[in-house]
Amino acid sequence: MANIKFYMTPGSCSTGIHILLEELELIFEVHPVNLMAGDQFKPEFLAINPRGSVPVLVTPAGTILTTYQSISCWLAEQYPKSKLIPEDSNDLARVMGVMNYACNKLHGEGFTRIFTPDRYSIDESEKEAVIAQGHKLIERRFAKMNDLLAEGRTYVLNQFSIADSALFYVEFWADHTGIPLPEHCRTHYERMLKRPAVRQVLMEEGYSRLLSRYSE
Repeated sequence: MANIKFYMTPGSCSTGIHILLEELELIFEVHPVNLMAGDQFKPEFLAINPRGSVPVLVTPAGTILTTYQSISCWLAEQYPKSKLIPEDSNDLARVMGVMNYACNKLHGEGFTRIFTPDRYSIDESEKEAVIAQGHKLIERRFAKMNDLLAEGRTYVLNQFSIADSALFYVEFWADHTGIPLPEHCRTHYERMLKRPAVRQVLMEEGYSRLLSRYSE
């Protein structure tokens, strides 16, 4: 029996955590949450996460973690040999900055307008404007991220970190919603797609067609 319980939805932000778990080669229980069916609002799930969102990770000690940032930092601290977070203070600041920008700005302020326009609109007539605003926000913020990645490192740093899987899941969303990725973000995305753990996760989550579009 696995000690870690992972609540996830294929293709969601939980994909980023799924990648980290596979990168670490951990044994964990997977509990799919069907967001389209409203599983996140069922009492049994709300008892675990009152926020009604994924990802959720329950640690072996029973601690419930409910955000990408908290889960990824816990994994990095529990498995320091993986070097998912750097020791150097400047590198750490870079990693945390990119991770939070991906989760809060690209995801929280941009993609939510595309995926859940009801949050920002009073009536049906406003939805298209909200979605269009989301596209503009995302494009501007990817442009800013592109400038950061232009510094020539292999990933966000010169090795894989928790920031890379966060950035990957929003790049993945852009790919699926027809938002063009600027040059260096596209390079990062394609480099991530070549990682064995990423390919395994996408296969498991039902995105084998995506993988066929990109060569090894």
